[in-house]
Amino acid sequence: MLPRERVAAAFRLEQTDKVPIYQAGFSSRAASIVLGREAYTGGGIQQYRESAALWKGVDAHAEFVERSFTDACELCEKLDLDLVRTGYWRKEEKPKRKIDEWTFEYENGEIWRFDPPSETYGCAAQPRELASETELRREADRQMRDAEAYAPTEADFPNERRSLERFGATRAIPCGGNSLTVPREPWWLEATILCPEVVAEVLDAQVISAEKCVKVLGRLGLPYGMGGGDFAGAAGPMYSPAFFHEHMLPRLSKISEACRAAGVYHLFASDGNLWPVADDLFGRSGVDGYYEIDGTHMPLRRLREKFPRLKLLGGIRSETLHLGTEEQVRQETRSALEAAKEIQGCIIGCSNQIVAPTPERNIWAMMETMERYR
Repeated sequence: MLPRERVAAAFRLEQTDKVPIYQAGFSSRAASIVLGREAYTGGGIQQYRESAALWKGVDAHAEFVERSFTDACELCEKLDLDLVRTGYWRKEEKPKRKIDEWTFEYENGEIWRFDPPSETYGCAAQPRELASETELRREADRQMRDAEAYAPTEADFPNERRSLERFGATRAIPCGGNSLTVPREPWWLEATILCPEVVAEVLDAQVISAEKCVKVLGRLGLPYGMGGGDFAGAAGPMYSPAFFHEHMLPRLSKISEACRAAGVYHLFASDGNLWPVADDLFGRSGVDGYYEIDGTHMPLRRLREKFPRLKLLGGIRSETLHLGTEEQVRQETRSALEAAKEIQGCIIGCSNQIVAPTPERNIWAMMETMERYR
């Protein structure tokens, strides 16, 4: 089977010649180990790199975009992944001020700082919080206006179009654009209790954007719609199952309907323990698949037993790769592959990003075990 055929068969819950594989993401350091040179992949580090490139000028930014695409593609080719990731985190907003080598200020007053060892880039200082219901409503209204004005075309997805040119005949290509998530700032999480109707407007804006986006991605021929949004930890969701049932479920169902109409699978991602909302999320919403699966909280076999038609992506914990021994990595990789052979409809890989401090030996232990036992 070609890689794209293997993934398509897995999504039909059919037998494949060998277990399809992917990786949710590579830190720059992890990808650099694989490629043998500095790789333009990762999370926060890519946002910092783009900000630095935009600060330098148009040519530097164009070089950043080209190198990022090339490195992501070469990484997938070297590891012979079936489902490929050709784009990483972006921050396409030019800073208004460079404070020091690692720190930029943006037009909205936020100051972001890069930490090289962890490859994280985040907001270190905000001009102010949204401290009142009035401010939250104003922001929700702004997001709704933006969603209503959003009019995407195929030209708005250059990375996806280039990915199709490079991999469309051979490998499966995911796409985004159908996320649905409650913002994780404290004031928004508090608002799920204090003024849930305001959060609901933010979610409605996301639904409007997603419905428009999946139509375009469907026309492009990109059937694997990677959406969702982190909302849980080891203890469960960050907000109540009651809020999820009342506000997330009906809106997820709308996105699922839009995806089906466009010929796109609706996939949802979140870390953590999702069992408190699993019946709604995976049983009632119409979601087709679940990625970023961490076997500690959401074991593959238990998911398949509970949700027979759900497509499952992940199964190898980022934590094991980061902190485990080489033998533990091999054992967990074999276990995930064995489960995939047993239950069908699985694509195996690291549950989330392979983080910067991950030992080199563990990366190769996972990939060698995949190659040998898949």
